[in-house]
Amino acid sequence: MARLDALLKEAVASGASDLHLVPGRPPLLRSRGDLAATKHGALNHETNEQLLFEILTPEQQQHLRTNLELDLSYDIEGMARFRCNFFYGMRGLTAVFRVIPARIQSLDELGMPPGVQNILKIQRGLILVTGPTGSGKSTTLAAIIDHINTHSERHVITIEDPLEFVHPNKRSVVTQREVGTTARSFADALRVASREDPDLILVGELRDLETISLALTCAELGILVYGTLHTNSAVKTIDRIINVFPAGQQGQVRTMLSESLKAVLSQQLVKTADGKGRCGAVEVLICSPAVGNLIRDNKLSQITSIIQTGSSDGMQTMDQALQRLVDEERITPEAAYFKAIDKSLFADQCSDPILE
Repeated sequence: MARLDALLKEAVASGASDLHLVPGRPPLLRSRGDLAATKHGALNHETNEQLLFEILTPEQQQHLRTNLELDLSYDIEGMARFRCNFFYGMRGLTAVFRVIPARIQSLDELGMPPGVQNILKIQRGLILVTGPTGSGKSTTLAAIIDHINTHSERHVITIEDPLEFVHPNKRSVVTQREVGTTARSFADALRVASREDPDLILVGELRDLETISLALTCAELGILVYGTLHTNSAVKTIDRIINVFPAGQQGQVRTMLSESLKAVLSQQLVKTADGKGRCGAVEVLICSPAVGNLIRDNKLSQITSIIQTGSSDGMQTMDQALQRLVDEERITPEAAYFKAIDKSLFADQCSDPILE
């Protein structure tokens, strides 16, 4: 057993979401959104190198030394997988491990809003799951893929960097590709994916123009495509995709999006009122012909009002999602204030004055 495994097992046992190995500090665990030191001694560059290189192949070690960073996944059988990032900082070799639970939670266990059930009925087009780093996008997508895998007969292709949740074949066939090991890049894997008879393609990150363009093309071909972006609202997500393209292509992209984009889930994690965990606040946009027209006519600012009045279709804005959690006493008004788009909606509900 690698010496690193003991620290990773400690992270899992404590319910932490992340383990940080930083020179000059003891191992750090992130729990309920906060970092706290463990009782181990302080690390340094040499101890980190000994711990980390033990789980790397010679090729991975060389890649790390040459490129000064490395992404990979690591598995402790029967317990959990970990998404790993190694990099050189000012004080030496540093690493962060994200805990990927062995069991995939269901959408109900994650507390997803009812509108997600409507999204599960969509058969083709582009669906985006967005949010800041650490907001649970991968967990949500894993639950969606597991639901499809459990309830329908499809060919699902996932393209990830690194591969996180492992999906056994249930009623569906799930083909998982990892950038750097079984695929050279997101774009390369997407370029050939349409020839592999997919019903659904999951793109772990829409990180550049080429990947976004290929994802749109696949969606236009009638394939259901899921992708992620680091944006915090549906409107900003659409705007981000359009603005990735040169100005001369943006009109064409708006037309493509108006026809291909089917839904956007934008999520954040918020500390619960009891202080024992975090829960998800999820904005839901389900694209209608009216939304498509607004995208085509470059009137994105009007989409928010459609979401606000679309509760019968399962839609809700981020602020509506936060207000619902406050009303259910799952989070405090103060927690909602700091996550809100329009903070004035929650300022009067807070027990103490809050300065932005």
